[in-house]
This record gives sequence, structure tokens and C-alpha cells, in this order.
Amino acid sequence: MKLAYVFDAYCGWSHGFSGTLREVSSRHPDLPVEVVSGGLFTGGRRVPMSAFGYIQGANQQISQVTGASFGEAYQRLADEGSFVMDSEAAARGMAALRQAAPDHAAELAIALQHAFYVDGLSLSDSATHRKVAQEAGLDADAVVAAFESPEAPYTAADDFHRAAELGVTGFPTLLAVDGEHITVVARGHATADDVDRRLAAL
Repeated sequence: MKLAYVFDAYCGWSHGFSGTLREVSSRHPDLPVEVVSGGLFTGGRRVPMSAFGYIQGANQQISQVTGASFGEAYQRLADEGSFVMDSEAAARGMAALRQAAPDHAAELAIALQHAFYVDGLSLSDSATHRKVAQEAGLDADAVVAAFESPEAPYTAADDFHRAAELGVTGFPTLLAVDGEHITVVARGHATADDVDRRLAAL
């Protein structure tokens, strides 16, 4: 059995789930975690943040429910409103990081969200993925090369396809995958204890 974590790096609730993901990974070091990027902001949804009037209210709710923090640099970005969240670029970055350290995909997903939601860095910028790679002790040049490669859009598309194949329609979703059997163990918000109870029931 393994876990599949389907998230979007530009999803506030996925950022809110970071603490639970970290704790679940720590409690179950024997369970591999497959990290899959969703496509929340693609196509016509790639518009300035100001177009999503609910963001600030949603972030307050996420903080209250999950305890996640949103950094000042991110708040300035959200207040200014012109920044465009592009999930395809974020998925390319996640794929490049995952390729460099497949066994550390969960912590890299958390680091990627921290880069945006705390440090206010663009996930469309190769410098952001370089920084995340360096801080994780990875080959940053290789990560940037993978992020910028002609094949990168296909890796993002593969992730979006995998998310759909797993039946995921909302982020974050944590699944227990055992062969052909796929069970949702968390969707939106859950504590590590909630996840443990659902895993024990399996």
C-alpha cells in the first residue's frame, strides 16, 4: 500500500494541509507517498489574483481551521492583485523536484507551497525552484533544467491526467492506494489522527 497526495501548489487548502502531511509522513515512514499535481488554475482560470475575490476570506478560514500561516510577502502579492497563479508551471516545478528526489516528494511539495504562501515567490520562476532545490540539498541545476525543458509541459499534463485517473476533483485529497483499491483518507482538511483512524480501518 502507498499514499497518493493530490494537491495544487497554488491551492490554499493544500497549504493548510502541509502540517498534516508532514505528520502523517513522519508517523508512517514505511508508506511511500506519491505526489500528484492538480490543475486548479489552468486555461481560463489563469487570471490575476484580484479576479478571485474570495481569496482573503478563504485564507483567514484556512488559518483558523488548520493553523497554517500566510507570510507578509504573500499577503502583499494578494493585496496588490496582479499576480497570475499558473498551475501548469507549478506542476512542472513539482515534477522537476520530484524527479531529483522521488523519496522526498511530500516534503518538497510542502516546501513549494511555503515558497509561495510564506515567501511570496512565483512558482512560474525558475529561481524559485532553484531555491527550493538548494534548500533541500538537491542538484539545483538539474532541477532548473528539468523545469525549463521542452518535455516539462508533458510532465505537468501527465500529473493532471493521473489526478483525474485517481478520481480526484478537489484539492487536497489524500488517498490510500492498494493495487486497484483506492480509498480517500482525507479531503480538504483532516488531522493526522483522522488519517490514522481511516488507515487503521483499512
